[in-house]
Amino acid sequence: MDAQSRGRADEIDPADQWVLNPRTGNYELRLEDSAAQPSPGRRTASAAPPASARRAPTAPGSPATPSPGVPGPRRGDGSPPGGGRRGGRSRKGGDGRRKKALVVTGGTLALLLVGGSVAAYLYYDHLNGNLKVTDVGDAGTSGGFKKDQPINILVIGTDKRSGAGNEGYGDAGSVGHADTTILFHVSKDRSNATALSIPRDLITTVPACPTKQPDGSTKTIAGEHGVRFNTSLGQAGRDPGCTMRTVKELTGIQVDHFMMADFNAVKNLSTAVGGVPVCVQKNVDDKDSKLKLTAGEHRLQGEQALAFVRTRHAFGNESDLDRIKTQQQFLSSMMREMKSKETLTSPQKFFSLAEAATKSLSVDSGIGSIAKLTDLAGELKGIDLKNITFTTLPVLDNPAEKIKSTVVVNPSQADPLLQMIRGDVSLTEVEQKEQAAKDAADADAKAKQDALLQGQRAAAKDVRVDVYNGGGPAGSASGTLTWLQNTKGVPKSTNLGNAPAKVDTTQLEYAPNQADQARALADMMGLPATALKVGTADAGPKTPMKLTLGADFKGAGVSLSAPLKAPEGVQRVEADKSICAK
Repeated sequence: MDAQSRGRADEIDPADQWVLNPRTGNYELRLEDSAAQPSPGRRTASAAPPASARRAPTAPGSPATPSPGVPGPRRGDGSPPGGGRRGGRSRKGGDGRRKKALVVTGGTLALLLVGGSVAAYLYYDHLNGNLKVTDVGDAGTSGGFKKDQPINILVIGTDKRSGAGNEGYGDAGSVGHADTTILFHVSKDRSNATALSIPRDLITTVPACPTKQPDGSTKTIAGEHGVRFNTSLGQAGRDPGCTMRTVKELTGIQVDHFMMADFNAVKNLSTAVGGVPVCVQKNVDDKDSKLKLTAGEHRLQGEQALAFVRTRHAFGNESDLDRIKTQQQFLSSMMREMKSKETLTSPQKFFSLAEAATKSLSVDSGIGSIAKLTDLAGELKGIDLKNITFTTLPVLDNPAEKIKSTVVVNPSQADPLLQMIRGDVSLTEVEQKEQAAKDAADADAKAKQDALLQGQRAAAKDVRVDVYNGGGPAGSASGTLTWLQNTKGVPKSTNLGNAPAKVDTTQLEYAPNQADQARALADMMGLPATALKVGTADAGPKTPMKLTLGADFKGAGVSLSAPLKAPEGVQRVEADKSICAK
């Protein structure tokens, strides 16, 4: 802020510089009469009206001319000019808090942090009115993000040609499919995040999807097998809740919320931030996307920025997979630009980003207000860009096609990668110093968990367990029972059907005197130590353990222990590193 450049950040409350002019009835920006005048070429201070303002303020970023009768600003201690103290908030250090809240964490998710960080400064109701909210029913069955649990947000870029100037991009009549989809996983301890891109041409299953209709009723859209992933949105009237359900079916990961944006989001945000730096290794002249660049570095905004993320013929082997890499590089650069000092200290960029962000967003009702987005931003603001990794769900060319236009999941790479995300294992190598501090804090809990797997194992014939399905695929409990009895020699196992409540991760509950049975079953099923829940009292000699199969369960015999390293060959982009597209 300019107040800080004059050495007065601890004295002037930026939000309080907007004051009511009793002569005009409007809120206007007023600096204290004794304030030093800015030197030639320096902008005057720019701030925002209080959240309660209902009249249109002077345009943010424009030079302010005090009007007669406008009172001076309050000081940071809440007192009016002249020394008379009145009840007010202490804002000292507020600029530092604002900067923390502007740390951007991934893809279009940058919109969230911009909106959250400025909520206290901008006309609150106006920004709320910009947001578009969709009720996705029970698609987000997690009940929303929780402070002590990982957060999974689905970021969707739709190909709907809505908005001025977008009709000429290809299929002007598109209903808006899931053209770009990123599952953004934030770790439980908020130290790192993984952004998993899902190819739009992936052949998958779209489950049946209940959708809210304009009249308030609910219509269930039939599921389909063997279709492109991008049809999980728009096709047959499917809403983002259908895409959330499809992602859970595909990955075994429960999605908490969604955020969706169209072409205008790229154009408006790239312009608001003052352009996004990109690098290309060769000259580019793509007639389809209209992208024309010379080899080297460029700063793109508006139409050029959109052309860069849409091009399929400029880089790599001209496939959608290479376009995903380009998009990841662009989003990483946008995140770095939003976090840069030039953005953090520019009121004009600050306001422009907030306006562009909220106008570009469609969200679910769980985060459908500036207040809720602010809460979510508070959970994400501490993640360092060096601990954010973009990757893509590993795929192979569809073997059923002669002319390759679609892809299928590559299980040898995808399964361990998804296990890492479900197991909350970072793909980024966190600095040793940070990791050491984390390990020290978790050492006691980790030792206790590891101890659960140390000791004797019971014979398979002596293992007693009741099996419940608490979120796995249909038939998981019966399939596991058959596998335990016929393959592993566990005759004292029983299928008790659906669990009373769904769980995200598979759990094995046992008594202290059943530890040898629990270790044996954990070995058979590949359960991690975190899946074992020991009780406080011993069980009777014929009392069974309780195994609840969660949303992470992929099938009997499929290990649930997450690997510590990503498989060889998995594509990745580190958010803090600049890469030249080639």
